[in-house]
Amino acid sequence: MASFDIVSKLNLQEVENGVNQAKKEIETRYDFRGSNAEITWDKKIIVFKAPDEYKMTAIKDILQSRLHRRGVDIASLDFSEVEQIGGMMLKQTATLKQGIDRETAKKITTAIRDSKLKVQAQINDDKVTVSSKSIDTLQECIAFVKNHNFELPLQFENMRS
Repeated sequence: MASFDIVSKLNLQEVENGVNQAKKEIETRYDFRGSNAEITWDKKIIVFKAPDEYKMTAIKDILQSRLHRRGVDIASLDFSEVEQIGGMMLKQTATLKQGIDRETAKKITTAIRDSKLKVQAQINDDKVTVSSKSIDTLQECIAFVKNHNFELPLQFENMRS
């Protein structure tokens, strides 16, 4: 039986490169001079701080554009609310979403079953495995899933026949 996996992964090296590019741009931009604005990241969470709302939205825009240019899907970032921290500073975090959570995996498998394609969808940890007798049916299933919005960037890998 032929099969493939539906996963949601991020290239962490590209995320790191995008964050570093955003840091460099913030350090060199004229409107950020002497403002104590900064971006930090620790493999799962990107934290940015700025003294006012304008600089906060500018940092968010810079970060999103740099990540988008590096091929990182912006839908994989989950932004928190802007919060006030000490010393007239604002802080916001962006959590990286990796893997398919249980609820989204159930939505994907239900949508595939409702499509009436002759495939079997099965949840395995943080991925969904789809199998069928026909590779053509699997390709139809990939096209079907791509046309749906599951609020996660999805990739298709391990196509086996």
